[in-house]
Amino acid sequence: MPSSKRWKSRQQSDPFVRRAREEGYRARAAYKLLELDQRDRLFRPGQVVVDLGAAPGSWSQVARHRVGDHGRVIALDILPMDAIPGVIFIQGDFREQEPLSELEAVLEGRRVDLVLSDMAPNLSGIAVSDQARAMHLAELALDFARDWLETSGTMVVKVFQGEGFDSLLTELRQSFQTVRVRKPKASRSESRETYLVASGLKQTGSK
Repeated sequence: MPSSKRWKSRQQSDPFVRRAREEGYRARAAYKLLELDQRDRLFRPGQVVVDLGAAPGSWSQVARHRVGDHGRVIALDILPMDAIPGVIFIQGDFREQEPLSELEAVLEGRRVDLVLSDMAPNLSGIAVSDQARAMHLAELALDFARDWLETSGTMVVKVFQGEGFDSLLTELRQSFQTVRVRKPKASRSESRETYLVASGLKQTGSK
C-alpha cells in the first residue's frame, strides 16, 4: 500500500483523531499535552506560556483553556496558523531577532512560566539526518527556555530516541532540578518520539 494510503487509513482508524474532531482540537497532539498535564500538573491559571512550533495550534488550544482569562499564551511558528481566541501568534523563526523582539514586547518584562515545544523537522527519510535535525530543534528549545523561563518554570520538549538523546537528557538534568521522561498514550507506539518534562531551572544552568 502506498504511504499516503497507509497514512489515510491510519488516520481514519485512529481514536485520537476522531476524538480531536469531536472535541474541537486541531490535531490529535492535544491529547499528548493533556496527558502530560494530568501526570505532571503543568498548568495553573494565570500562567505565561510560550508554545514553540505551535502550528496548527492544538497545544495552544489546550494551554489557553488551562491558563484561563488571566493567563497569557504566546504561540510561535515559521508556518502560518489560524487565529485562536486569546492566543497571541507570532509568525517567524524564534532564533531570529524580529520574532524575539515581538515576543519581548508582548511579555512586557514578565518571564515565562511554561515553555512548550512539540517541534519536529520535515522528514527527509534519511534517518541519521532527520535525527540530527530533530535533536537540534530540541537543543534550540532548551536554549530558549534557559533565556526566558522563570527559575520555578517548566519546559516540555519533544525528542526522538536515538543519537544525541542521552546527551540532551544529561544537559537537561544539569540545567533543571527535575527531569521526567514521558511517553503519552496518544504518542503512537511505533514512533520514537518521547517527551522530556523539566522543571526548576537551576541558576547555575541559566545564561
